[in-house]
Amino acid sequence: MEHTWKMHTKILLLCLGVTFFALLLQTWLFQATSSEMIYGHAKTEHFHLMENMQDEVYSSVKSLESILGKLYNEQEFIQDLKTDTLVKEMREKHFREAYNFVTTNFETSDNVVSFYLYNSQNEIISTYRRAVTPKHNYPLDIYDEGFSCNSEVVREYVESDNPVTLISGYYNTYRGKNIIRIVMKIYNVGYLRDKIGYVVCDIDSKNFIDIMKKYNISDDMYLWIQPTGDQPILCLGELAEDGAKEVEEFQGNIRKGEEEASIIELGERVFFHVEQNKYNLDAYSLMPQELLYENQKVLVRNLLVIVLTMLFVSMTVAYLVSKTLTKPLERMANTAWRIKEGERTLRMEGLKDDEIGQLGQNFNEMLDTVEELISREYEAKLLLNQAEYHALQAQINPHFLYNTLDTMSSIAEMQDCGQVSELCRSLSDIFRYSLDMKHPFSNVGKEMMHLKNYIYVMDVRMRGHINYRFEIEDEVLKDVIPRLSIQPIVENALNHGLRNSRGAKEVRICAKVQEGNLLIEVRDNGVGMTAEKIGQLLQAENTNENEARSSIGIHNINMRLKMLYGEEYGVSILSEVGEGTCVTLNIPRRSEEEVKHGNL
Repeated sequence: MEHTWKMHTKILLLCLGVTFFALLLQTWLFQATSSEMIYGHAKTEHFHLMENMQDEVYSSVKSLESILGKLYNEQEFIQDLKTDTLVKEMREKHFREAYNFVTTNFETSDNVVSFYLYNSQNEIISTYRRAVTPKHNYPLDIYDEGFSCNSEVVREYVESDNPVTLISGYYNTYRGKNIIRIVMKIYNVGYLRDKIGYVVCDIDSKNFIDIMKKYNISDDMYLWIQPTGDQPILCLGELAEDGAKEVEEFQGNIRKGEEEASIIELGERVFFHVEQNKYNLDAYSLMPQELLYENQKVLVRNLLVIVLTMLFVSMTVAYLVSKTLTKPLERMANTAWRIKEGERTLRMEGLKDDEIGQLGQNFNEMLDTVEELISREYEAKLLLNQAEYHALQAQINPHFLYNTLDTMSSIAEMQDCGQVSELCRSLSDIFRYSLDMKHPFSNVGKEMMHLKNYIYVMDVRMRGHINYRFEIEDEVLKDVIPRLSIQPIVENALNHGLRNSRGAKEVRICAKVQEGNLLIEVRDNGVGMTAEKIGQLLQAENTNENEARSSIGIHNINMRLKMLYGEEYGVSILSEVGEGTCVTLNIPRRSEEEVKHGNL
C-alpha cells in the first residue's frame, strides 16, 4: 500500500502540474504570437477576396472585348478605313454602322449606353447613343469640348504604341453615375502595326458595381477600381470627411503613377491593392482595422472558455487515472497490440524505477529474445526457399534432352549431314542456355532466342506441321524473368495440346505490358483440357507429387514464380475442350539493374 500511495501521489501531481503549465504556456503564446498571425491571416483572406473580384472583372471585360473584335467582320467598313476614305464619305456611307453593330452583337444585359467609331485621325465616323433624354445624355463625339468625359486619356492611349485594350471611365453628370469606357484599336490585318482606327464603347457601370458588391464584406468598407495613370472609374462605399481627403490624395498619387505599396497602413484603416496586369485595371479597398481584429476577439473569448474547461477536466481525469493506476498498464497493452500488428521494433519507453517500470523492462527483454528467435527462423526459411528454388530450376534442364537425341539419331540415318549440322548447332545453344545454373535470371529477348532454337528442333521432328506466331512488344525485350520460363510451356502445348489434334496446328506466343506487369501468353488450338485437369496442374501440394506427372513444366514454373514474386503472381490456365488452351505468366516488370541490386 505504501508504494501504491507514492505512485498515486506522483502521477496526480505530475498530471496537474503539466496540464496547468501547458494551459498557461498556450495562453501566453497565443497572446504573444497568435494575435498578429490572425490579423495577418485576415489580411491575406481579404487580399484573396479582392483577387477573386479582379478575376470576375477580368472575365467581364474579356467578354466585351471579344464582342468588339467582331468589328473586323464588317469588311466594307474595315476596307474603307484601310484606304483612308474621306471622313465625309465614310460618315454618309457608314452613318448607321455603330447602331447596327450594337443592336446585332450586344445583349440588353451588356448595358451599352454609347458607341463610337473613329478613324486614325480621331475623326468620328458613326455614333450610337441609347435613350437620349435630358436625364440620359451622352456626347455625340467624346472629343466634344462641351462634354467632359475624360477624353484626354483616350487620346493619349490612341497616340501611344500600346496594343492592349484601354479600360477607362468618366462621371456622367446627366445620369449622376460612373460610365465604364472600353477603347480598342483597329489594325490593318495584313500590317498589324498599321493602326487604321479605333472603337469606343461606353457601358453602364451597373454590372461592375454588382460584382464589387459581391465582395464587399462590410458597409464600413470602401472599395474602388482605378487604372494607373487615370482617375477612379468605380467607387463603392462611403467615407468620413477626414478619410475622404486622404483617399482623394491617395487616388491622385495613383493617377500620377506614384503609388507603389500593395498594402499601406493608414491610421485605423488598411489599404489593399490588387493588380490586373492585362488591362491595367487595379482594385483598391480601405478597410477598418477593427474588422480584421474581429476574428481575434472571438478566438480569445473561446480560448478562455477552453482553458477553464480543460483545467477542470484535466484535474478530474488525472485524479481518477492516478488513483486506479491504469494508465501504465494501458500503455503496455497498446504497445503489445502494435507489436502484434507488425511494429516489432517498438519497445516500452519512459520507464520509471518502480513496479511498473520493472515489469516494462522485463517485457522489453522478452520482446528482444522473441525478435532474435524470429530472425533466426526467417534466415533458416530463406535458405530453405533458396535451396528449393535451385532444386526446382534444376528439374527442368534434363527434361528435354532425351527425345532430341533420339531425333538426331533418326535424322542422321534418313538425311544428309547438312540438316544434322544445323540441328546440332541449335541443340548446342539449347544445352548451353539450359545448363547455365550460375545465372538463374534472363530477359525476354534471350528467352525468345532460346525458344526459337527449340522450335527449330521440334520443326525438324514434326516436319513443320505446326505454325508459330510471335507477338512480342519491343518494350518488354529487356524485362528480366526467371530462366527457362517460356520454353517448357510451349513444350507442354506441343506434347499435350497439339499431339493428338487434327487440322491446322498453331501456337501463338505473346508478350506485353498490362497494368504495370509483364504478361506472357502461350496459346494453342489443340485438344484443350478440363477444369479438373487444370486444377491438377496448378494445385499439386509438393514437388514429389508433381514429378510423377507428365506436365512437370507448368507446375515447376508456377512454383518458381510464386516463390520469387509472391502468391498474386504465377501461372494461370484458360482452356476449352476441343478448342485449345491459353497459359499465361503474370510477373512484375523488373529491369536488369533492379535484379542486380537484389530487387526481385
